[in-house]
Parts: sequence; structure tokens; C-alpha cells
Amino acid sequence: MTMHRYRSHRCDELRKDHVGQSIRLSGWVHRVRDHGGVLFIDLRDHYGLTQVVADPDSAAFNVAELVRSEWVIKVDGEVKARTAETANKNLPTGEIEIFARDIEILSKAEELPLPVFGEPDYPEDTRLKYRFLDLRRETLHKNIMQRTRIIADMRKRMNDAEFTEFATPILTASSPEGARDFLVPSRIHHGDFYALPQAPQQYKQLIMMSGFDRYFQIAPCFRDEDPRADRLPGEFYQLDLEMSFVEQDDILSTMEPVIRSVFEEFAEGKPVTQEFRRIAYDDAIRIYGSDKPDLRNPIEMQNVSEHFRGSGFKVFAGILDADAKNEVWAIPVKGAGSRKHCDRMNSWAQGEGQPGMGYIFWRELEGVFNAAGPIATNIGEERSEAIRNQLGLEVGDAVFFAAGDPKKFATFAGHARNKAAEEAGLIDQDRFELCWIVDFPFYEWDEDNKSVEFAHNPFSMPQGGKDALDAADTPEKQLALKAYQYDLVCNGFEIASGGIRNHLPETMVKAFEIAGLDKQTVIDRFGGLYRAFQYGAPPHGGMAAGVDRIIMLLVGAKNLREITMFPMNQQAQDLLMGAPSGVSAAQLRDLNIRVNPKKSD
Repeated sequence: MTMHRYRSHRCDELRKDHVGQSIRLSGWVHRVRDHGGVLFIDLRDHYGLTQVVADPDSAAFNVAELVRSEWVIKVDGEVKARTAETANKNLPTGEIEIFARDIEILSKAEELPLPVFGEPDYPEDTRLKYRFLDLRRETLHKNIMQRTRIIADMRKRMNDAEFTEFATPILTASSPEGARDFLVPSRIHHGDFYALPQAPQQYKQLIMMSGFDRYFQIAPCFRDEDPRADRLPGEFYQLDLEMSFVEQDDILSTMEPVIRSVFEEFAEGKPVTQEFRRIAYDDAIRIYGSDKPDLRNPIEMQNVSEHFRGSGFKVFAGILDADAKNEVWAIPVKGAGSRKHCDRMNSWAQGEGQPGMGYIFWRELEGVFNAAGPIATNIGEERSEAIRNQLGLEVGDAVFFAAGDPKKFATFAGHARNKAAEEAGLIDQDRFELCWIVDFPFYEWDEDNKSVEFAHNPFSMPQGGKDALDAADTPEKQLALKAYQYDLVCNGFEIASGGIRNHLPETMVKAFEIAGLDKQTVIDRFGGLYRAFQYGAPPHGGMAAGVDRIIMLLVGAKNLREITMFPMNQQAQDLLMGAPSGVSAAQLRDLNIRVNPKKSD
């Protein structure tokens, strides 16, 4: 039987039961070791690694002396068993090695700009410019393969839930809402532009208008945004879905088992939340200081304003007297009851631009609770004890305070909650805690323009429908409106967002009018969707889950570039392909475009 030109087996396949067989392997030279004149070559392919041995008596030895890291070679040889002392229990092929009879060099590698073996930290721009080498490294290679498995699992579970995958257009119309669009000039229609979709939002709603019932796709989305660790520049992928004839509970109860199952499949034994809590947005802000709370953190903030009214601590008492909306919030922390711990939190707060962070901590003095710290001294024993009882704290615990208008300090309090938990070691890193955040505000106040604008997705249905919109005749009432809008949060990251859609044209027009857009503007900007609503629109809703963020969480990566095959750098540049780049004068003439030279500063 003729052997294949390049391999009879993969580099992960050979075991003890292959001993004595003549085989052929091809792959990359992972590393070469010289042990007293005997050469050991670790040969690597996509699947795994096998040890190859060439001794001076082998006909392959002269070639083996030449090879270097990342050369591509073909090896013919015999499978032999390793001794018990030399077996590598950490390698699937660790009980065997290949005695090389012949080695053929298939291609050589120049001196490497970054190492593949060992995976030391290396400058990111070098890693991205030579991404094809970076992708050979074990951790990144493993992450990319895990990404494909997770996406395949998502597809299977969506198919099992009777969703149908449809592809939506990549070239579409520009939408001024949300982030900046990537624009594509039209050659045929001079002066007009396509846009790459920020999300398939309107298309997936139109699919529901078209009579399809359950849609999904692993959708590419394009946004001209500044990059962050949890958001790539340029493009990202989401598990996009829409359902007809549903209410909010239908979507949450349909998608919760899908998302939970994906996490359980790839959590490598880490606990995953079984019943996702549903937390109202206002409660999330009040208790956690965030609409994406990390529920691995057990700290729950409480309002302790009444203990400070008329107290001897004039700073907080004065804040409460100054304005009826002002409050004092407590951040209770188990095990943080030492002056050293409290001083670290105070220093951290000052680093965040705050004057400091008030605190009380409890110790035992002569067999009784003793409240320590400047605030305890000022408010006295009785009020300090009342605070301790309300918060359920004991000896060795502490509480930190934030005071003022909650709308202004809630975000800082949320950061303090996280910092305090980290300092006290309260966060279990080896679990996935998921929850739904519901009842988002429909509108928010734009301080720059002194106007009401959409807080989230403008296509969501306001709770109460058009009647609620009609009754909201002042900015105060408008800002009090809630939406059928929800987010899915895991370990402090928003991993999905969705809502019940506004499917009635008159309700859609009214919602946009409150946000400052008249009917004609709505028709001009969202004509396809508005037109579809005139011809029998089913009640519908959906969501989109961030594929990249879910994968990042599951593989334990700190950065989305660690789970993406060919990402851009922080300046939104593709260093491997050299994008963005200039184009020829002829291409610009075809598009009827002239580029203005950038003015020097």
C-alpha cells in the first residue's frame, strides 16, 4: 500500500499499540534538543505533538542537525516505546517516540520575530504583525479552536430550540442612531454610500414582518468605535435572534436554558447559575451601583441615611439637609475590619478623584463590640450599633460610605463595592454568575443638549405602550418610563441585550417624537421598517448575545484579541494586512471621491 505523500498519522495519534509500525509525520519543528549527540525533535501539527529521535547512526541525522524551530519537515520512521523513566505523562503521545529513518525539509523558517515555544509575553504590535506565528502558540491556538466549538454548540442549541438561521445583508443603509457607521461609497450611485451594519436590528424585525417565526444568525456587526479590552475595534460577532408572538418572559425563558447550557458545556466544571435572577434596573443601581453587577461579589449596598440625619457627623448630616434627594449608602464588607484595610480603601478613593472614603470597622474591646474610626466617634455608640445591626455585621467587619445625589455617586459606589470585595478576597473567581437586568429606563436626559433621548434601543416597546407615551407630557414623566428592555449579565460583563419591539407605527412615531425626531424623519431614516409596520406586524422581540465576550469569559482570557483570529490593534489597524490603507487615484476616480490631505497640527 502506497503511503500518503506527507503523513500516515497526525502528531496526536500515535500510542503504544502503534509500536513497531513504520509511519510518516509532517509538521513544524517545535524545538530541537541535543542530548549527548542524540537529537530530539518535538514535531507539532494542528492536532498535537510527537517526539522524534535521530541518533548518529540514523541516515536522517545529517538533516536533523540542520533543522531549526518552525521549519516544516516530513519524517519517516518507526514507532518505539519510551522507557518508564523517559515517558511524558503530560503528553498524549508521551509513551512513544519516532526513530527517524528519513527527514525531508519541506520549507525553512527565517529567524523568528517572536517565539512559538514557551509563550513569553511579547509586544502586541509584533504579535499582530506576525499573527500567523502568534496563532501557532499553544494557548492562542487552543482558544481559537475552543471558539469554533462554542459557536458550533450555540448553533446546535438554537436549531434544537426551533430557530432557523438566516443571513442578513452586509451592505445596507446608514443609520444615525448608536455608534458611528463604517461607510462604503457606491461606484454606480455617485455621492451615495452604503453602510456596514452595526447590527441586523431592522432586518431581523423585517424577517418577522415577512412571516418567519424564529430567526437567528451568528451575525457580524461593524461599529466605528474606540476599542476596549472587552470590545474589539471594527467588527465583532453576536448571536442574534428574534421571535414572533412573544412577550418578554417568553424570550427570557427560551434563551436562558440555551445560554446556561453553553456555559455548562464549556465551563470545565466551574459552577454555572441554574436559575437566573431577574433584577430591575433601579434595584441593580441601588444595590450594586451598576447595571452589569458581578454577583460573585456578595456585597449588597443599603441606604443608611436615617442613621446620619441630625447626627454628630456634620459632613453627612449637612449633605442630607441640603437636598431631599441626597442619600447615604453603606457598602458592608465582611472581613475588612482593620484600620490598614480601611486606609487602603480611603487611598483608593482619593486616587479615583474623591476626597476620601468614610468608614466604620468593628473590633472587640473588653468583651463587647467596639465601633472604630472617625465616623463612629462623631455619630456615637448608639447610631453605630444601629448601622451594624441593619447591615448584619460582626467583629472583624467594616462598612464604607458614599453620600450625595445617588445619580451622581452610584457608579463610584459600584466601583468601591468591587474594590472592597477584591481587597477582602470575597470574589469566587471559579464560577459563572448570570442574571437578567430588566425594566430599563426608556429615555434618559442628554445634559449637553438639554433634551430627552433614548436610553437604550429606540425600537423597544415602552411599558404601557402608546397610552404611557401620551400620558408622559413632561420630561420628568418621560424619564420615568420603563422599557421592555433587558440585558443578560455574567461576572460583571453585559453579554446580551434585547427587548420587546415597538411594532405599531403610531407608537413608534410617538416614541421618536419625544426624542426629538418628527414623523417624516422617522420615515426617512427607518422607511423599510415603518412601511412594514403598515401591513400587519406581529408582536415580536429578541436579543443579541455577544459571542466574543462569552468566549472570552469561558476560556478565561483577559482581552478579546486572545480569542479572535485576526484582530486589529488598539489604534484600529490591521498590522498583518496593512489596513486601513490608501487606494489608487483610479479607484477614487471610479467612486467620484477626492481625498483632502490631513492638515498638520
